[in-house]
Amino acid sequence: MSSSLLDLTTACAADADSQLLMRLRESSAIFSELAEVQGTEFQVQARLRERYADDVVRAALTLAELRRKAVGKFAAADQLWFDRQGLEQATAETIATYKAQRFDGPTWDWCCGMGSDAAALSKRVAVTAVDARPVCCLETAWNASVLGQPEQLTVLCGDVTGIDPARQLVHVDPDRRPGGGNRVQRLEDYAPNLAFLQALTSTARGGAIKLSPASNFGGKFPHAEVELISLQGECKEATIWFGELANSATYRATVLPAGVSIAGHPLDALAERSTLGCWIYDPDPAVVRAGLVDLLAETLGLRRLDDAEEYLTSDSPVWSPFVQTFEVLKALPNQDREIRHALRASDFGPLEIKCRHIPIQADALRKKLPRGGDQPGVLIFAREQGKAKAILARRSVEQPKP
Repeated sequence: MSSSLLDLTTACAADADSQLLMRLRESSAIFSELAEVQGTEFQVQARLRERYADDVVRAALTLAELRRKAVGKFAAADQLWFDRQGLEQATAETIATYKAQRFDGPTWDWCCGMGSDAAALSKRVAVTAVDARPVCCLETAWNASVLGQPEQLTVLCGDVTGIDPARQLVHVDPDRRPGGGNRVQRLEDYAPNLAFLQALTSTARGGAIKLSPASNFGGKFPHAEVELISLQGECKEATIWFGELANSATYRATVLPAGVSIAGHPLDALAERSTLGCWIYDPDPAVVRAGLVDLLAETLGLRRLDDAEEYLTSDSPVWSPFVQTFEVLKALPNQDREIRHALRASDFGPLEIKCRHIPIQADALRKKLPRGGDQPGVLIFAREQGKAKAILARRSVEQPKP
């Protein structure tokens, strides 16, 4: 073990946050009482403080709130341990499980946070998880008993920049709020920073670097595979696969929970451009961020409306996990009068408004637009061969096969 690393017991002994979390765990009955106590927040706190210390009550209320927020990320959110920063940066369980499938040997998990990636990896390989914050190390150890295989996990505390990966596999999730400040997007401002991450791709046998999909990753890792991953229609992360774990594709877009991918280079395809057909499609944001819209269009037999517009079109319907499919009802000039008249004559009630590059204040616009019925409708603002259009449409789902 590197001299810069400490075992969990030693690291937590002098850390106030870890000590409070351990006291809270020893008082876990507080969560059952919290669920049963009635009254205002002040009254609830007053009741709990009759039996528990003030700092334990505050910590319990915070953790209960975080567990509610985590329900969309974790199936067993009510059993997990977080702090605010840890939950915000935590990899969703579905994504962590998906990524872990590539790992095939002993693995470092650096900047482990609350431990979702470490836990998923521990179901497949032996993992050594490291974080500079002792409280994160404690959360990782506890959460592994819920999400992973704790007997496969070792947790150490320390600075990962002092560790030699020794030609092993590495997963690293650099801090996007270094020092607890505002979230940063530039890789140069991550901790560890870009120079360290680039060097890691040469010193480790292989691995994955988790980045924000909004970060400036383009061109920063020229020999790696860049995978954009979406979950439930939202692009969640850019994963840089390097070394032995990288596939030959330059870019990959993966859609979860469907578990489908499309891979290639943004310049490998040039889809046909055309006017609007009977159907319009909104590509998954992972495909858009990976620059693979043209490749997707060619693969599905679709056409692009405009060079600067990701919306696709066709004359016959296509359903795919990579796109949202809409039936075109009417195409209008992007003029308020025309749009209002068409909506008043429609059977639309609930109205979904979609746009990509045409600036629209959707919530404010929705309040001003008339609707003539009670059926759900969609209003899409898109450019067609350079001209802005307002497209009335209906969301479509794949029809069952006979």
